[in-house]
Amino acid sequence: MEPSAGVSKQDIREQIWDYMESQNLADFPRPVHHRIPNFKGSYLACQNIKDLEVFARMQEVKVDPDKPLEGVRLLALQSRKTLLVPTPRLRTGLFNKITPPPGATKDILRKCATSQGVRSFSTPVGLDARVQVDLVVVGSVAVSEKGWRIGKGEGYADLEYAMMVSMGAVSPETPVVTIVHDCQVVDIPEALLEDHDLTVDYILTPTRVIATGCERPKPAGIIWSKISCEMMEKIPVLRSLRSREKQAGKDVSLQDEPRDLDASRLQTAPLRALRGPQALPLATQREDVPADTVYVGNLPRDARVSELKTALRAHGAAPLRLSWQGPQRRAFLHYPDAASAQQAVSCLQDLRLGANTLRVALARQQRPSDLVDTHPGEPHPNHRPAVADL
Repeated sequence: MEPSAGVSKQDIREQIWDYMESQNLADFPRPVHHRIPNFKGSYLACQNIKDLEVFARMQEVKVDPDKPLEGVRLLALQSRKTLLVPTPRLRTGLFNKITPPPGATKDILRKCATSQGVRSFSTPVGLDARVQVDLVVVGSVAVSEKGWRIGKGEGYADLEYAMMVSMGAVSPETPVVTIVHDCQVVDIPEALLEDHDLTVDYILTPTRVIATGCERPKPAGIIWSKISCEMMEKIPVLRSLRSREKQAGKDVSLQDEPRDLDASRLQTAPLRALRGPQALPLATQREDVPADTVYVGNLPRDARVSELKTALRAHGAAPLRLSWQGPQRRAFLHYPDAASAQQAVSCLQDLRLGANTLRVALARQQRPSDLVDTHPGEPHPNHRPAVADL
């Protein structure tokens, strides 16, 4: 199967998931939608890693916890390699080392390779551990023969790799492998790739071993401007890495944290103006908001950015970028030009999420209190913190 022209990453994901289910290629857990899909023949595909010279000579292997990669985790343990598995959603750290009990039988090793085994036979690896990962194995929803990869949309594989770069655990020469069904190998438009996207060097399927020869650079570290404050709250190890990089003098400004006002405003604005809703003069608050920006308000308190993105696509009004301010129950949509923004406003007048009908209008037509923080520390929409399509 091949994606049609003009598709988004999410379109490709949905096509792959739908096809695997409709053709009965999917395996437990099902349905495969919103997952790295497990597929019939995944163990056979995993066996192909033995044909890679890089696997034979590598000692420390990082393998994602996805179900279709279970066979690689087992092979790593059977080959007495050091197996590192990321902590699910990075809640308690970056990754764990799987340590089978002494004298473990093949059945015990097989259990260690499962998600239950990852929980039962692992020890956490701290940021100060001298880890040098020789090989990275990731799951994918779709991948191209050029090595371009699409995950399930949450961005954890990309972030895990970037974090490993930041802690010195991988280098640009560290090989990256993905294991997929043949139907998941598709053409991916290069325009969909972003600088945070992880590429792969080898693709293993039940029938093929593909060396991609990918020359596109892998992420060179964490792109803090694509990390949200909400993500920082959920991932403690990310906070630790940020503190280290800040001490090293790097720019660690987050996607949705306040930016410094430019020098000209600092010279003219009284200090008290930086602390409340009247941070900028009324005219500035409206006129410096780009005409291509759309305000979306009255979001449900429990709304997720993925739900809003889905609703926007359904109305044919997907923006170039989306600035999410969930705690303030609003978002800003950034379009190519003013005409596109005005058209989006027309298309989205009946936009709903859950029981809420959302308020949609050009951002520069909103009241100042809708655009500037009513709580200290919220960014002005002109800063355009982009929500990455991961």
